Amino acid sequence: MAHGKGNSNEKIVFVGDSRIRKPHPDKPAPPDYTAFPGKSEAFIPNFLLKEWMAGVVVLVGFLTLTIAEPAPLGYPANPLNGAFIPMPDWYFLFIYQLLKYPYTSEHYIVLGTIGIPAIMFGALFLAPFLDTGKERRFYRRPIASALMFVTLIASVYLTWVSWHHYTKELEASGTIPEHIEREMKSEEQIAEGKGRFIYGKEKVPALVAPEDEAFSVTMKAQCIACHGTELQGQVGPMLAGIGDTLNHDQIKEIVTNGKDGMPAFKGTLSDEEIDKVATWLAKQKAATE
Repeated sequence: MAHGKGNSNEKIVFVGDSRIRKPHPDKPAPPDYTAFPGKSEAFIPNFLLKEWMAGVVVLVGFLTLTIAEPAPLGYPANPLNGAFIPMPDWYFLFIYQLLKYPYTSEHYIVLGTIGIPAIMFGALFLAPFLDTGKERRFYRRPIASALMFVTLIASVYLTWVSWHHYTKELEASGTIPEHIEREMKSEEQIAEGKGRFIYGKEKVPALVAPEDEAFSVTMKAQCIACHGTELQGQVGPMLAGIGDTLNHDQIKEIVTNGKDGMPAFKGTLSDEEIDKVATWLAKQKAATE
């Protein structure tokens, strides 16, 4: 290659080297799918790319829905809470309800826990091999479409029945649903400029005078079953810091006669014990910084 301004007449020679094999004339490149009117396009990448783009739109929409309207989670499991009602996540409610029926429980528990799920997931796995038709319109594939709609309707119905039964159990026990209580506490904290309420991350005031005799009385009355071992709240409200909102007389009235699903302790505890508990709880105030 020439260098410098004085060598303008110098000859430049380009050398090329190609290691790409020339297509054999007997094996021409396959024609584009547009050369066959009425035929389907290539699955990879044409059709598959469209499927992926549609899936992305659905996924983004679903994620937006979960952010805008969070699903009810239920209260955290606690072995010390005798009133706790166990409940699976919402996407397992249909199988949870299915296991309540006679033909999928007790003597048929293996059928309900292993047999039916194995058939469902096995059919889903074998569907592409069992239905090899080229028709895409769902109304021209009656068997596959019927199975899809029956499964969808059954899942929605079982989920609704299970959740309806759960809400009835909460009403019978006087328990506020977790998602409603979480929303109420979030509104209170947002109004105070503290952000949304999240279970397990709330700041619990320290107990005042935990060595007081009244604390032993609360243990005797099984108050910890609803209010927690450190009065941090579980099914019942948090009592740590209750002295900031209620005075001695108000607390004594609630302990004596009960309120909002809380039982009355008038016959369980003596008047002296109730007075001790009310006095001790009135001292439970959040430490001021």
